[in-house]
Amino acid sequence: MTWGPFNTSGGAKKTSLSSQVFLALVTACAAVAVVVTAASAFVFQNAFLADEHEQLAGECETLCSLLDQTEDDPSVLASLSLGNLRATLVAPDGQVLYDSSAEASTLPNHADRPEVAAALADGRGQSDRSSQTVGYVSLYNAQRLESGDVLRISVERASVVAFLSNDMMLLIALACAVVGVSWFVARRLSAGIVRPILEIDPAAEETSAPYEELGPLVCRLNEQHKQLISRMSAIQDANDMRREFTSNVTHELKTPIASISGAAELIRDGICRPEDVQDFADRIYKDARRLSSLVNDILMLSKLDETERAGERDSLFGPSERVDLLGVARDVCSRLERRAKKAGVRLKCEGVSTCIEGNARLLDELVKNLVENAIRYNREGGRVFVWVLPVDGRPTLRVSDTGIGIPEEAQQKVFERFYRVDKGRSRDMGGTGLGLAIVKHAAAFHDADIRLESDLGKGTSITVSF
Repeated sequence: MTWGPFNTSGGAKKTSLSSQVFLALVTACAAVAVVVTAASAFVFQNAFLADEHEQLAGECETLCSLLDQTEDDPSVLASLSLGNLRATLVAPDGQVLYDSSAEASTLPNHADRPEVAAALADGRGQSDRSSQTVGYVSLYNAQRLESGDVLRISVERASVVAFLSNDMMLLIALACAVVGVSWFVARRLSAGIVRPILEIDPAAEETSAPYEELGPLVCRLNEQHKQLISRMSAIQDANDMRREFTSNVTHELKTPIASISGAAELIRDGICRPEDVQDFADRIYKDARRLSSLVNDILMLSKLDETERAGERDSLFGPSERVDLLGVARDVCSRLERRAKKAGVRLKCEGVSTCIEGNARLLDELVKNLVENAIRYNREGGRVFVWVLPVDGRPTLRVSDTGIGIPEEAQQKVFERFYRVDKGRSRDMGGTGLGLAIVKHAAAFHDADIRLESDLGKGTSITVSF
């Protein structure tokens, strides 16, 4: 199985990995075959020439032994049948006295020939030079006689070029065979190398790397797969939350709208008694305020959600500024003092002036929702304490009450939208179910941590550390 060329959307033609591996293997095998053949030829020639020199030296020594026993060396050499050997007799001054292949008088002085010079100096000498015949090399072996003359014999042998030329057809056939075998082997190897890569499944939860070099890539694929699953899960959760939020908003809006519509209809049609008109008008007023509060909370949450998605804090709420947290807390407590007295709850705010970088409007919403909840879920004669103090070097706001408390199983859910521990009490007290959700997002906006502590029947304490 291989990858063939394909066109991308940009029209660029891509070459498959298997083709690249295949071509590389075939080229490497062919190159190796050529290099091995040439190297073998040179090794063979060197070994062959070494044997030839050894044999030539033996024949030269035999002739020298014969000539040392005679007086007329040129005549003895002329009477011998030397075959393909060439014999040359050189005087100590380099003059050629006899040559079996040419007239001695026509030959130049041989004193500068390496093998002759070595024989004159050391008694023996040998060399090899390119022959006048193309593709051949001449081997020379010389030995000094007792008379002082030098006997040199030589023979021509085929060089590497001649060797390769003579066996060209065989070499071509061998090269074709090597390329053919390389082609087949490379095709199988390239397919075998690429197959594990093609079998990598990017959609699998956990994929192992077929090769060590692919480890980082496969690890990255596994990480991206996990991230994709996580993002898909987050998107699904967000969609579920959005549907639930829409459903809750619809339900929460319908209740006061239905109450306002019903009461107004009764007044309009004159069905209610005159003494009940004020009661109906009061009901319309309370539901309208509840509706207004709900809409304001929904708009606030929508802005916070949009800010978190965009990652730009200043786009919807303006630039951050230096805000005195104690001043915000006292202002909120001052506005809610009347509501606390009406509920029979004592409200107290203490602390030290502590400034933070933030948004005054959001900080006001955060403190207001915490204090309103503390009043709403308190009991008559209860107390609400608001403290602003630096704790461990961090500006800290704490709102505590002596109210009904929160069951342990509900403490993780109270910051969810529209979640109410006591739904009936919340609606009676005008709660929208969005207060603590706004607190959570406002705290996140300021990179603050929230800690909730509550004992059922004893009270609740919520601490926000900036």
